[in-house]
Amino acid sequence: MKQALTAWGNITETYAAGLLRGMLEIPSPSYQERDQAAFLAAAMTDLGFRTHIDDVGNVIGVIERGDGPTLMLLGHLDTVPGPVPVRSEAGRLYGRGAVDAKGPLAAMICAAVGAVNFRGRLVVIGVVEEETPRSRGAMAIRATHDRPDALIIGEPSGWSNVVLGYKGKLDLRYTVACPATHPSNPVPKASELAVSCWDTLVDLLGPDSGHGVFDRPGATLVGINADQVTATADLSVRTPPGFDDTALVRTLRERLPVGDLEVLNSVAAHRVGRADPVVRALVTGARRLHVKPRLLVKTGTSDMNTLAEVWDIPMATYGPGDSSLDHADDEHIVLSDYFRGIDVLTTAIEELTDLPRHRADQVIEMLRPAGVLR
Repeated sequence: MKQALTAWGNITETYAAGLLRGMLEIPSPSYQERDQAAFLAAAMTDLGFRTHIDDVGNVIGVIERGDGPTLMLLGHLDTVPGPVPVRSEAGRLYGRGAVDAKGPLAAMICAAVGAVNFRGRLVVIGVVEEETPRSRGAMAIRATHDRPDALIIGEPSGWSNVVLGYKGKLDLRYTVACPATHPSNPVPKASELAVSCWDTLVDLLGPDSGHGVFDRPGATLVGINADQVTATADLSVRTPPGFDDTALVRTLRERLPVGDLEVLNSVAAHRVGRADPVVRALVTGARRLHVKPRLLVKTGTSDMNTLAEVWDIPMATYGPGDSSLDHADDEHIVLSDYFRGIDVLTTAIEELTDLPRHRADQVIEMLRPAGVLR
């Protein structure tokens, strides 16, 4: 991609569309994000970010504009597998990741450049492996970065909507091995035990479980590899706020006659209120484009959950793109919605310039007058 031809605050629609198209033209399924990270590191450096790629492959860009709050904008580099030919057609840009979630990440990059009235520190991050059970990129960020003063997660909400929260996730793996035997032998076979594990999980969650309601759990049989002798089943449960993961795993283990049940990943649900400062800032951005934004909760899970486990800060999720196209064979983003998303984010960033800071140096200065520090 060409070096940026624009100055601070003057990102053009042509440049923004080119940035996203360049991202889409680089395949980046989970575990293969290196080329995408290198492309973005170069593009962000050209735009004025101080940029580096960390030890796990996350690309991190920083803009310093004053002694104000630190705002982190975090999206993900990886996509699910499966190519979608990159093309522009009837005002739409097609490609794997157009909505989930290269479109939101590109919008964040452009908005950070354009938010010239924000007087603080902007940290824009593209993380790896969000589409995997362990969310290694976000886990590394929360382990190695100081807590920011506020956080925006980049996922497709639709340009005129704001996401308040997501269900949690419990990823399980059941493995079992049985002696070889004739198919007509009435003893349970490994394949049958794997199916029984799935049936037991569904029974434990109850008849009202499902993915359509935020306050109820919903289960998915992610995959099964089985024959009569060995079997592995990967199970995932999307969990509502307050759900007891430990109790479910304990009870499921008690109901399984043989085999091993492993917890691959567990992250709690998280939801913020309508009065959250980040929510209010994003709502302001949408209203300036003359719409009344909807405030949503999602039955999926995002890196918002992972970071909220350790960072008690204002946060929300936002990004242009229709989430019903996540992982679809015709995944695409409407370019006018993408541009509106950049405008909403730019306004929201500038609205957060007066957010109170919670940096470590402030804590030291607060303690010093009281005589706690000498």
